[in-house]
Formats: sequence, structure tokens, C-alpha cells
Amino acid sequence: MNSRKTLAECMHEQDLTLQSLLHRSGLQKKVVEAIVHDRYTPSPEQRQRLAAALGVTVADIAWGNRQQVEHIYGHGPQFGRSP
Repeated sequence: MNSRKTLAECMHEQDLTLQSLLHRSGLQKKVVEAIVHDRYTPSPEQRQRLAAALGVTVADIAWGNRQQVEHIYGHGPQFGRSP
């Protein structure tokens, strides 16, 4: 069974820095940082570019947003509509 790893785990295994990944992928720094820290789910094109930069397939990487969603505005669903 093929175990998928996060982008950060793949970078760690290859001893690859964020700067190296930025250079190889050609993506913006803030986007790559968000993806590495699991705060952003990349588009198919971004996935292809990052996987190619790491020398792996898109299927080898576990993509996704893992940060818990927190409701910042309003009183929450228990109060109905926010004023």
C-alpha cells in the first residue's frame, strides 16, 4: 500500500528548503507557505508544479486543508442571524 505524505514530510525527507521549493516550482512564497502548513488546498496546477519540483507524483502527496475552521464573526449558529 502506498502511503501518502504531506508536502512538509516530503520536503523533510529530501532535505529541501522552502526557498529551494519556491525556485523549483515557480509559485508565490505566501501560497507555498500556506500549502506546506496545511492552511490552503492547492489547485490541480499548483499540485502538479509542487509534485514535479519534488520529483514525485501528485498521488504521492496528501493534499488538503487540515487547520480547524474557527468562527470568528458573529455569535454562532445558536443565536440565529448575526446583527
